[in-house]
Amino acid sequence: MTGENEPMTALRAPFTSLALRHVVFCVAGVVVAVAVLAVPAALPAAAVLILKAAGAMADEPAPVVAPVFLVLFPLTVALLVVLAPRLGRALGAGQRALADRQLGVRVDGPPPRAARWVADGPGWRAVGYALLKVPLAIPEGYGAFCYLFGVVNLSYPVWWPLFRNHPPGTTLGPVRALTPFGMISARTFAGSFLIAAAGLAMLLAAPWVMRAGAALDVAAMRRLLAPPRLAERVRELRVSRARAIDDAAAMMRRLERDLHDGAQIRLATLAMNLGMATEKLGADGPPPDLAQARELVALAHRGAKEALADLRDLVRGIHPPVLDNGLGDALATLASSSAVPVAVGVALPGRPAPAIETIAYFCAAELLANAAKHSRARRITLGVTGSGEHLTLTVEDDGCGGADPAGPGLSGLARRIAVVDGRMRVHSPAGGPTRVAIDLPTHV
Repeated sequence: MTGENEPMTALRAPFTSLALRHVVFCVAGVVVAVAVLAVPAALPAAAVLILKAAGAMADEPAPVVAPVFLVLFPLTVALLVVLAPRLGRALGAGQRALADRQLGVRVDGPPPRAARWVADGPGWRAVGYALLKVPLAIPEGYGAFCYLFGVVNLSYPVWWPLFRNHPPGTTLGPVRALTPFGMISARTFAGSFLIAAAGLAMLLAAPWVMRAGAALDVAAMRRLLAPPRLAERVRELRVSRARAIDDAAAMMRRLERDLHDGAQIRLATLAMNLGMATEKLGADGPPPDLAQARELVALAHRGAKEALADLRDLVRGIHPPVLDNGLGDALATLASSSAVPVAVGVALPGRPAPAIETIAYFCAAELLANAAKHSRARRITLGVTGSGEHLTLTVEDDGCGGADPAGPGLSGLARRIAVVDGRMRVHSPAGGPTRVAIDLPTHV
């Protein structure tokens, strides 16, 4: 972002939809913090009120009410200890949903609840997050206060002529406005502009204060509400292992099908033609039908070449021989066969692992095929950049856009690269352009 654009961004920030979503998130955070503070004291007080309403304590003096309260309070605390993990999980689920809806931030949920509530570790971490909401609500509430009251203070010069239009000589009390630095007052129309200036300053500062408070809140969510890193990593490895097994099984079925429907049939036909040619040539003596024998041998020769082509295609589908010369040469060869002109750029400090090169090659082949088939693009850019630990494969076209990451093609690529901890990012608005970036490790 350039320096020329920063003032414009600061002036526009309060009037964006993101600012309004931050207001909702921050106000909800303040409400949750107040509820967290109120629950421990509200439950015993509510129990006493229920008893009094039922008439059980209507005629009892205060010295009797106090012991009853002292008995109810520990019971309420014990009940809270038992219910705290469940309540914490419910609060955490609501906060994660709110962050996803208002901020576009997705935080994965914790593992399922344990059989014993008190031994529910993720539930107690959610309780810790609920307690942490109290200090977190301070910057969130401050930002929401500045935003809401900034709008109110900014409106003073607008409504002043409508409601303060009394005859000359009338003495009126000052109009007060609430600011972060205390109350300010105005007795004249000119003084209302001072309040408006304070409101404008509050309104301009509010989005950044709310973003800071929301960022702290999201960091606490990811730390306390998301699964532990080790547990999440184990879950990812289990999913990756299952996908790798499914992909290997699918590849085996494809190879068996291709061998059965292609090379095996051609080789069987070759053997049959050679057998028939042998019969036509005869065991000894002059051949009885030399022309037909030659025709059968020609058919067998053609079948042998077709079987070799099928086997060559199968081998290329497992590991393209062109990859032996490196990923750059392989992608250049792949681009030369594309129906749409492709500009290739490869900048890698060294060769990745063979398995990574193979995955990158097939991902590029799939993305180029999708672009040529669906995007109506006139030009495609294919690039590979990387460092010592990671590489990024990027395919961008100038087509019509609208690529769906959940579609069968892109979702299949996402499953394939997830086996090696790869990640895919898709940006394809309606009308284009489409940009797909795949991040892969250079070693497995």
